[in-house]
Amino acid sequence: MSTAETQRVKIAIANPTALGLFGLAIVTLVAASQKLGLTTGLSFVIVYAIFLGATAQLIACILDFIYENVWGGTVFGAYAFFWYAVATAWMMKMGVFGPELAAACDVKQLGFAFLGYLIFSVLMTLGAMEVSKLIFTIMVVIDILLAALALNAFGVAPHLTHTIGAVAELITALLSFYACGAVVLNTFFGRVFLPVGKPFGIFK
Repeated sequence: MSTAETQRVKIAIANPTALGLFGLAIVTLVAASQKLGLTTGLSFVIVYAIFLGATAQLIACILDFIYENVWGGTVFGAYAFFWYAVATAWMMKMGVFGPELAAACDVKQLGFAFLGYLIFSVLMTLGAMEVSKLIFTIMVVIDILLAALALNAFGVAPHLTHTIGAVAELITALLSFYACGAVVLNTFFGRVFLPVGKPFGIFK
């Protein structure tokens, strides 16, 4: 009687988190510059939304799943498609796909999308508590950003929520740059070069 044996082959890859964090840092920095009035228009923001906010995080997502990091893969993947969708929505509003679609845009639908992402982000923030204090802080700021975006889209205190969103987006960028550097340098030097804070140790 023959016995079938199943072998599991694991591919060794480097941690892709830094790439995803870099993509997040760049797109939020460029987007924040527009929200803060330091730059104007969305044309170049769309470019970085597609290539850095979306594609870089999608690559990190795929590699994180291979790396067996379900939290990182899910978060990077969800935010990657967020930026693909936002970039497409901006192009629709600007008339890239024709005047009919531009005229039919209802910004409140974006509000519901932002609300959905806020719910998802809050749940993922719980997971971030067992990643590091720095990643947890980034997730909390993203929660604030998404809440501000949702309220703004629904027309709630538009000036205030726009300002809160802009500041939260800038803070997200700065923290993500630091986190990106920490992942790369801590791994490269083989020691804690840039501290990120230990996990809270509440759930795990």
